[in-house]
Amino acid sequence: MKKLTLLLLALLPVLAAAQHRADPQALSAEGGSSVILLGDPQGYEKYDINQGIFEICTAWIADNVDRLGIKAVLCTGDLVEQNDNNALDRRMLNQSSRQMWASVSRAFERLDGRVPYLTSPGNHDYGYKSSEDVHTFYPDWFTFERQGAALRDCLVSEFHNREGRASLENAAILLTLPGWEKKLLLITLEFTPSDEALSWAKRTAEKYADCNVVVTTHSYMKCWGKCGNARYTQPEKYGISALSGNNYGEQIWEKLVRPTPNIRLVLCGHHGHTAPTEEERYATSTGWRVDRNDAGKEVGQMMFNVQTVGGGWEGNGGDGWLRILEFLPDGRTLRVRTYSPLFGISNLTKHLAHRTGPYDRFDFVIE
Repeated sequence: MKKLTLLLLALLPVLAAAQHRADPQALSAEGGSSVILLGDPQGYEKYDINQGIFEICTAWIADNVDRLGIKAVLCTGDLVEQNDNNALDRRMLNQSSRQMWASVSRAFERLDGRVPYLTSPGNHDYGYKSSEDVHTFYPDWFTFERQGAALRDCLVSEFHNREGRASLENAAILLTLPGWEKKLLLITLEFTPSDEALSWAKRTAEKYADCNVVVTTHSYMKCWGKCGNARYTQPEKYGISALSGNNYGEQIWEKLVRPTPNIRLVLCGHHGHTAPTEEERYATSTGWRVDRNDAGKEVGQMMFNVQTVGGGWEGNGGDGWLRILEFLPDGRTLRVRTYSPLFGISNLTKHLAHRTGPYDRFDFVIE
């Protein structure tokens, strides 16, 4: 008894120093798992004062890997505001391209070796300011090696980028989920994926025909608010868009998603609006629609890009909102929750850390 008392006394300083979590999160069903979805980070990275918010997000993810059974992290792209530029337009940023790449890389370092992550590049991650051409610093900062065994043990395929370089811009990882008979294949695609990239993704999904597939790409569909959740049907005015064989939302649906029976979920960002109120602004920063593929299976399609929330295009970058995609152990239910570690970190603001609107919190049954 005396030894036990001494042990407890020795542990008291450690216990007393333990981090207090104002708003600890938990899975809604014991034995489940989750994937975390991050929206476009460019608004965090373009101002030095905002960069810490995104680091709070990735630090929170690292802290919750075990608690939430986090199997992977996905990001919808536009990692930086400008891929390759030094002349600062102070109306819209105060960081050079190299400073932005260094900052977003530093944020993701918190996940290296802990949990695999795939970051789909966006239009701002190519060219000089916004996809004038295909050159990108993405593969210089987001390498295969930096993630160590966390990625090495689950990466099953990749496809070279438009410059012919080995890159995680087009990549696929395979995960096992507790309670799910089928494994989960996560595929990420470059901005306006080429016909060749779509063909690679289709072949990869077909190779793992007994798995459920989630595809993430930057630009695919519009918002829930005034946009009617419509898929993009026309190319935008970027240099990359003028290249032949590149694809937007409706083309991605027709060429890849609709004819591939095991693709069950598509995730994207990119689209967004300003609005008079934060609530309206949020409604135009998210989207959700469900369509049946050629096999008659429902495919969920989600847009999540909150960069205008928290002050508009030149605000704080998105108030720290992310999505917890919880895979319930019943082997069929995906539960979506929208959460902000920025608000959840304090007792004074934790009541603001959860969004519960119809486009914030819902279930999707994967048949």
